[in-house]
Amino acid sequence: MASAEIVQIMESIGIKGVRRVRCRVIEGNDRNRIITRNVSGPVKLGDVILIKESGFDMDSKLMQK
Repeated sequence: MASAEIVQIMESIGIKGVRRVRCRVIEGNDRNRIITRNVSGPVKLGDVILIKESGFDMDSKLMQK
């Protein structure tokens, strides 16, 4: 697990409270890399979240479709 700080809230997806955010990885192999993730629940700029895999980016997954 790696921690990441939210640097931008991009959009709200659906009605379940899921948001697409850009976050900067704080630790691990991908340190200082900015990735896009889907986050459920209330979040704000500067929050630190735990992510299971920092090498996986939502933007790259969306481009494959």
